[in-house]
Amino acid sequence: MMKKLLQKNLQTIIWGILIVVLLTNTGAKAWVLSRLMDLGIFNAHIQDKPVGELTAFNYRDAGTGMILNTSSLKGKVVFINFWASWCPPCRAEFSSVLSLYNRFKNNPHVAFILINEDDDLAKANAFLQKEGVGLPVYKALDILPAVVYNGTLPTTVILDKDGRIRYHHEGIANYAREDFADQMNEIIHH
Repeated sequence: MMKKLLQKNLQTIIWGILIVVLLTNTGAKAWVLSRLMDLGIFNAHIQDKPVGELTAFNYRDAGTGMILNTSSLKGKVVFINFWASWCPPCRAEFSSVLSLYNRFKNNPHVAFILINEDDDLAKANAFLQKEGVGLPVYKALDILPAVVYNGTLPTTVILDKDGRIRYHHEGIANYAREDFADQMNEIIHH
């Protein structure tokens, strides 16, 4: 009787187990989201015109402790990403952020500020180390205006050379695509 019941409901049981895993396992959620990114569902696009302006803010380099200010980046295109190691969408888009970073890290006209929102920076550093990623981790020191960051993770903001917001996106996005890199180059050379 039990065997027949299991056979009859096997598909439902399997779907139930998958749903429980997706609801409880950060890595599983991140994996599913990154596969959806591969399908082109979360493509990013930089706006042709500014969508706002950034008020300068202070942030700390988690590695060196040095305090920096975004105003010192005037004249550069700035990619700011707010993320946390416990956030599945952040983890899913991280490889695309890393891809974009690797593409532009040696360009003197581009800066990357990856603001970590973990309560414990050791967790963020452990995540980066586990992933084999040597990205600098920063912590925002000021309360940011909602036009920049309202607490939604991940959030990405791109500033043009004049400090104007050219891209503001809450949620997962794919930054590894060739057309997105082309859009970054357009802002750099404008």
